[in-house]
Amino acid sequence: MNRKLLFVLSVLLVFVLALAACGPQTSDPETAVEEAVETVQEAAEEVAPTVQAAVEEVAPTVEAAVEEAVEEATEEPMEEPTEESMDSEMAMVAAESCDYGGKILSIEAVDDLTVQFNLCKSDPAFLAKVAFTPFGVQPAEYIAETGGTGAILEKPIGTGPYMVDEWVRGDSIIFKRNENYWGTPAVAETAVLRWNAEGAARLLELQAGTVDEITNVSPDDFEAVESDPNLQLLPYANPNILYIGFTNTFAPFDDVAGRQAIAMGIDRQRITDNFYAPGSEVASHFTPCSIPNGCAGEEWYEFDPETAKQMLADAGYPDGFETTIYYRDVFRSYLPEPSLVAVDLQSQLADLGITANVEVMESGAFIDESTSGRLDGIHLLGWGADYPHVTNFLDFHFSADNPQFGDPHPEIYENLQTASTIADVATAEPYYADANNAIKELVPMIPVVHGIAANAAKADLGGVQQRPFGADWLSLLDNGTDTVVYMQNAEPISLYCADETDGESLRPCQQVVETLYDYELDSGDVRPALATECVGNEDATVYVCTLREGVTFHDGSALDAGDVVASWAAGIDASSPYHTGNTGSFDYYSYLWDGFMNQE
Repeated sequence: MNRKLLFVLSVLLVFVLALAACGPQTSDPETAVEEAVETVQEAAEEVAPTVQAAVEEVAPTVEAAVEEAVEEATEEPMEEPTEESMDSEMAMVAAESCDYGGKILSIEAVDDLTVQFNLCKSDPAFLAKVAFTPFGVQPAEYIAETGGTGAILEKPIGTGPYMVDEWVRGDSIIFKRNENYWGTPAVAETAVLRWNAEGAARLLELQAGTVDEITNVSPDDFEAVESDPNLQLLPYANPNILYIGFTNTFAPFDDVAGRQAIAMGIDRQRITDNFYAPGSEVASHFTPCSIPNGCAGEEWYEFDPETAKQMLADAGYPDGFETTIYYRDVFRSYLPEPSLVAVDLQSQLADLGITANVEVMESGAFIDESTSGRLDGIHLLGWGADYPHVTNFLDFHFSADNPQFGDPHPEIYENLQTASTIADVATAEPYYADANNAIKELVPMIPVVHGIAANAAKADLGGVQQRPFGADWLSLLDNGTDTVVYMQNAEPISLYCADETDGESLRPCQQVVETLYDYELDSGDVRPALATECVGNEDATVYVCTLREGVTFHDGSALDAGDVVASWAAGIDASSPYHTGNTGSFDYYSYLWDGFMNQE
């Protein structure tokens, strides 16, 4: 056989054997052999007609060699992925582009202990937001197992100092100490969370010694607690606001002149003096002035009932109209006496010629209906600060995606969108001033009062806190026994706080599920938690977070970056099969990050 032909055949043979050694390219090894032989034959035919005989002579040898190589390559089956290898796979959630209008483009697990957040626009409040309880981390496997609903609503699996032992509906939630906690372990082995809607009843339990601490002492009882040597009053400076809300898709609240009239016709000072503790302030703006840029722009309307009546008449309501005041009978720092305030508001509206019926609603139903913009009258609601930034007050309530007050106002939310990307307080101030001025002019709600509130505890209870942001850490409380009992105002709605906004739900969640950052007990400044650090780039559009090593969940599984991505994906990605939760609203994900990614 001539050398040229041998060279060609050798090259082809090497090529075929290399392909076989890399593994079969089809599911049928015989097909691979046939294709290889055909390739050899075609090449040989191109060399010269006289090589046909040589090809016929060599082909059986080539075929045998190829068959042997394929057989060797297919003797060992392909390795199946193990549970360990699947757990270590990196994850990512992403929007198609930034055109959807939200702040988050993607969240990706760079490696086991590194998560990268890629933002569509700068967000100087990023760390303050990620420290907030709804952005807590649970195991990716548990989210998938529960489908983001069902068991996860009552028994979250977190990394916190306590784990949920039992939720006795209508009575209490029992927590057990996490013996493998990465941080300072809980003092008491067991913590019990109870609730009672009546401030006086909570105080009686504290005086009787059946509970160690209670939330929200009634203003009328401040003096009694301070004078009792067995008790201690714990005032806290959590910025808050009570407001009277409307939904402008329902008449007559679709008329801005009518809303302005009511804003002028309500004596907010009277409500503050009669139902709030000393030191509470009539609201000049929606956001308390202790928050930078909270009080930029013009102050709210002065009380002027005569002008209010004339404006109602000019708007077509000379004889007033009939409506409903909706509220929930749950004590809050922003609304310590809900039923009394509702009746007082009813009386003030009557002075304007407006007949208002008072309707109390169950707490969970009220939150769902009011924040979804489905209440056709007036609703009494408020807000306590979750993190130390004006976006917490304004962006949540007046964003383009919030249906609570009806059709959104671009005069408000466009300024807020711009301001939220500016880190410098002075540079952002004109935008917040314009937003606050638009809120005053358009009256989506009426800001009433910034209330002073206080908890109370046994005098000898150690580890008590007066936090400006975040709920009390039950793990720090020390009464000298193995069990501490804490009483709040109402039963939680659910314990899957990615899909909750109610403070009575966020408090128990915070004991169990942790976030990348959290807040200092005294100052409210952010500090690392599950992350040892989150480093932002120069324009605050990329944050790389390094996770703490050796952290385990309550089920014994190890925390990794995939868990962070999965937890955030369930909330921020509308196309996720786990975007279910309790109501499916995931309000904080939508409002604080300017909308869901991948939403139809």
